[in-house]
Amino acid sequence: MKRHYIPVTAAVPGVNDSQRAFIRRAIRTALAAEGVDFPCEVDVLVAGDAEIRELNREARQVDKSTDVLSFPAFDLEPGELPGPEDADPGTGLVPLGDMMISLEHVAAQAKEYGHSNRRELAYLTVHSTLHLLGYDHLDEGPMKAQMRAREEAILAELGITR
Repeated sequence: MKRHYIPVTAAVPGVNDSQRAFIRRAIRTALAAEGVDFPCEVDVLVAGDAEIRELNREARQVDKSTDVLSFPAFDLEPGELPGPEDADPGTGLVPLGDMMISLEHVAAQAKEYGHSNRRELAYLTVHSTLHLLGYDHLDEGPMKAQMRAREEAILAELGITR
C-alpha cells in the first residue's frame, strides 16, 4: 500500500508515540477498508475540551465541547473517493481533511460506555476518517446504520471489539 502522510499533533500533554502510532494505524485501516489506494494526507490534532469547544464554536457555531470534529476536504458520498487528479501538485498527496479529537472526551466516554480508552480512541478516529470520506449520520436511519456498520467492520479489522 502506498504511504499516507498522517501527522498527529498534540495540543495537550499525555499523548505518547504509541498513541500517535495507534491513531495512524486506525486511519490507515479505515482508508484501506474504504478502498483508498492512493497516497493521501490526513491531519490530526489531539486536543482538550477547551480547544475543541473553541473550534466547534468558530466552525459550526456550536458553543460546547465535543468528542471529535471532522473537516473533509471534499464533498463526497459514501463509497465515492477523490481521485489522483485531486492530489496537491507539491506533495503528490490527496488532502482528505483534518480531524480534532478531544482526549478528555475519549476518557469520559470510555468510562461511560465501559470500555478502554484505546477502544474509544480507535472508534473516534475511525468515525472521523469515515466523515472525511463522505459518511454521515445526520439521520437516525439508513445513513447512520451504514456508517455504524462500516465503523464496526473497521474496528474488527483492528482487533477491537465491544
